[in-house]
Amino acid sequence: MVHAAGRKPDLQALNLGAASVAVKDGKLELNDYLQSVSNPAVYAAGDTAQKGPPLTPVSANDAKVVAENLLNGNRRKPDYTGVPSVAFTVPPIAAAGLSEADARRRGLQFRANYKRAPDWFTARQAAEPVYGFKVLIEEGSQRILGAHLVGPHADEVINIFALAIRKGLTADDLKSTLFAYPTGASDISSML
Repeated sequence: MVHAAGRKPDLQALNLGAASVAVKDGKLELNDYLQSVSNPAVYAAGDTAQKGPPLTPVSANDAKVVAENLLNGNRRKPDYTGVPSVAFTVPPIAAAGLSEADARRRGLQFRANYKRAPDWFTARQAAEPVYGFKVLIEEGSQRILGAHLVGPHADEVINIFALAIRKGLTADDLKSTLFAYPTGASDISSML
């Protein structure tokens, strides 16, 4: 087992060729189960696997996937759908799912709801002059494709959008949910 904390793994120092672990373009060659394609005794997770976004929860989830596959055989694949990301700035900036450019590249038909909303109560209550959002909603299915937030509570509210993206929830599903008021989540229906 090798533990490497950081964003970019230093694979050269490991002499992976001696263990017949294939590397291509600076990345381990892994199958869908995070297992080396050239040495089935080797698995990788997190930053070393370089499969999902370079985030702590992704590394922790990859570790669970690898452990389960080591113990029970290759049955579990990581799922990076809707992984939330937050920059813990003041105010926080958060995103989950697709960007507008990614959605266009995939040929998806969608609408982008966006607004600067410093006059909303959530922002005024926190005395935060910066508050805004962009939410991508697929035409037809009304599934949430992506969410991008800046402002108070963005670091918590993005988790609700991540759940919606991961579970295929629609804009109507979120609109019909009753959230405690006045919380950041109570603004979600107005974002849709």
